Amino acid sequence: MKITQIETYTYWIDWCNWLFVKVLTDEGLYGWGEGSLHGAIQSVETAVHELGAYLINQDPAGVERHWQAMYHAWRWRGGPTLFTALGALDIALWDIEGKRLGVPVYRLLGGPFRPRLKVYASHWLAGTQTPEQARDGAREAIQRGFDGFKWGPFNRQRLRENEAREIARATEMMAAAREGAGPNTEIFVECGELLSPRSALIAARAFEPYRPGWFEEPIPFENAKAMVALQKEMPIPIATGERLQSRWEFRELIENGGCKIIQPDVMHGAGITEMRKIATLADTYYIPIAPHNPGGPICNLAAMHVAAAIPNFLILEQMELERPLRDELCTNPVHYTKGTFDLPTAPGLGTDLRLEVLKERTYKPQPVSGSTESLWH
Repeated sequence: MKITQIETYTYWIDWCNWLFVKVLTDEGLYGWGEGSLHGAIQSVETAVHELGAYLINQDPAGVERHWQAMYHAWRWRGGPTLFTALGALDIALWDIEGKRLGVPVYRLLGGPFRPRLKVYASHWLAGTQTPEQARDGAREAIQRGFDGFKWGPFNRQRLRENEAREIARATEMMAAAREGAGPNTEIFVECGELLSPRSALIAARAFEPYRPGWFEEPIPFENAKAMVALQKEMPIPIATGERLQSRWEFRELIENGGCKIIQPDVMHGAGITEMRKIATLADTYYIPIAPHNPGGPICNLAAMHVAAAIPNFLILEQMELERPLRDELCTNPVHYTKGTFDLPTAPGLGTDLRLEVLKERTYKPQPVSGSTESLWH
């Protein structure tokens, strides 16, 4: 069997572009990958074809060998564009291998440890403005079967205008969300790098009575030493890692106790091959994995297969409001029941894609957001 062609497809999905990668062979088998980087998606698409040139006329078997070859293809190794392209191709190669051998990918990874995966509703309570809305939104998550959800309580502009008032407002919303969710529901807090070590501690102490499951990326991710120092003082677990791209980038954070949960992204973290190694490194330090999972259905399935095959899986992010579109797009949708995903049983990742479903969702340039005015004071 030889790889003959690599195709890419890009679609705008409300807030970002999904990039699907199809690796085809001369025997009719093909594999799906995904590289939906929030931002420079055209750069990723170009990198997929540049990296993918190595794969043409290669036997797709031996995914680790191909990963190493593509990783070392450029002297400078990585960055989010190249790692996302590598991740997309790696996922597609695992899909082909599972299909060729007639087994789900998690079987090739040594799993499964579990027949279903616990998931939480992400980007929940979006647009919520009042405590009453927060309370009702939390109750809706419970009604949908979730026993965990994640929300972002902090607003960049309001933090600039009056930090103390914004933290007090967010705390009031958190109290209402806890009231609506009840005592046994996990409420994860997305901080989005909006806080500083000083303000993160203030916010964590204010939120502590309402038992957040974690504070996600309370400060920017680049300085592992700063995250380590913060975790030592924080009364709430830190979760981080969605922007770290390899085991080497996770090493300092993990070895020095910079967080209680890590969140590698199977796309941006160079694919299934590397994510499994990141999980093994974390397991050495008894740190659980809650995969970052904001992409489309192929990203979701790839994360599921890794999660099924590692001992230190905690919970999987689920973009709940996108589930109808994902289900329509997949020939074999992931089965959701009461806050869990059943593992797919079909070979490879477990689905094909009906791309005609997305024909009206053509590519759009990603809007540029952000500000040069620092909040880290």
